[in-house]
Amino acid sequence: MPSPSIVWFRDDLRLADNPALRAAIDRGEPIIGLYVLDQQSPGIRPLGGAARWWLHHSLASLAERLAERGGALVLRRGPAERVVREAVADAGAGAVFWNRRYGAAREVDARLKTGLRGDGVTVASFAGSVLFEPWTVRTGGGTPFSVFTPFWRACLSLPAPRAPLPEPRTIAAPSRVPASAALGDWELLPTRPDWAEGLRETWEPGEPAARARLREFLTDDLARYDRARDSPAAGATSLLSPRLRWGELSPFTVWHAAAGTPGAGRFLSELGWREFAWHTLHHFPDLATKNLRAQFDAFPWPPLDRDHLEAWQRGRTGIPLVDAGMAELWRTGYMHNRVRMVTASFLVKNLLIDWRHGEQWFWDTLVDADDASNPFNWQWVAGSGADAAPYFRVFNPELQRTKFDADGAYTTRWAPDAEEREPLVDLAATRKAALAAYEVVKRER
Repeated sequence: MPSPSIVWFRDDLRLADNPALRAAIDRGEPIIGLYVLDQQSPGIRPLGGAARWWLHHSLASLAERLAERGGALVLRRGPAERVVREAVADAGAGAVFWNRRYGAAREVDARLKTGLRGDGVTVASFAGSVLFEPWTVRTGGGTPFSVFTPFWRACLSLPAPRAPLPEPRTIAAPSRVPASAALGDWELLPTRPDWAEGLRETWEPGEPAARARLREFLTDDLARYDRARDSPAAGATSLLSPRLRWGELSPFTVWHAAAGTPGAGRFLSELGWREFAWHTLHHFPDLATKNLRAQFDAFPWPPLDRDHLEAWQRGRTGIPLVDAGMAELWRTGYMHNRVRMVTASFLVKNLLIDWRHGEQWFWDTLVDADDASNPFNWQWVAGSGADAAPYFRVFNPELQRTKFDADGAYTTRWAPDAEEREPLVDLAATRKAALAAYEVVKRER
């Protein structure tokens, strides 16, 4: 009997433009899809609650789509270095293919690749998650970029991103499929209590819904994206971030669908910002826990005020735009990007709470939180990360509301009673306190 190939799915839960799947098909042997829920390997961060909800539904969709084409998805749980090798042995597989990961996960993959090859198994990995591999984009001095504009200019000077690969119509089924866990046994969905009603109302995970949303965005919203994207009530954003986070769409698919369309330049640069985050994570795997700029280790964070942190988490600060954003997040697992910047700035610079507390809350509540963009953007707001100039920028949430939600449509929808609450802090006074704290960092430069 021919030895099957295993396609190890990770954050690439799709059939279209999946280089690992295509390589397995080209090998000409039966194919077994494998997903490993690994929350134990060194450097692998356990998923937040909203992410677990999305993962359950996206895996269910992927399994259904594989079955429609003759394939199967095997679910296993545990440290990948052990579990993948066990799956290879159980299946009698002669090859394993996957799409590359970055950050600490890359070290897990490198060790596994070495081990499998030592077992005589063919192993190959592919670029499926970023447009440009992190080691291909460097400054003239050979160092990683720390400022976005020259980074993106360097990316665009490289050969254009490859065209997306077609979706396979059929997948050769193996004669025997190894034992698989039942998805429901993983208990990814909340039950006690079931807080996911708003997520169910807002989202439909899975590749078909992702492709439908991309078409809808290109048709209805892209032309006005540049002028309306900062208005949280305008509905002009793509809502593709969770689709990219889970790999239901590849960045290559999104790039080629939008490129050349009138008004696409600004949107494509946002794909570039995503690239910047992943490239930074590749070079600095501790992005979620360590300041990228070491001088920020001297920032004089006061003792944590847990009442203030909880008021922020629950959208009870008395600052309308902040409360609206946190209410949207709690209900839908999502927040408009402009409002993300405002709520993050308020936590860090008005409440003087360490950015890592906010990053962890977003990690647990956002459906699109990933290892790169979530900490990268928090560090950008805090001033401790890449391209954070001026690092002492303090967003005034009231001025931001006047500018981007002048008619109150967004704040009225999500926090209609916010103005009835006493503001948690005085914005002017806390801004002065933040700037004074930043003087300590300035002396460390």
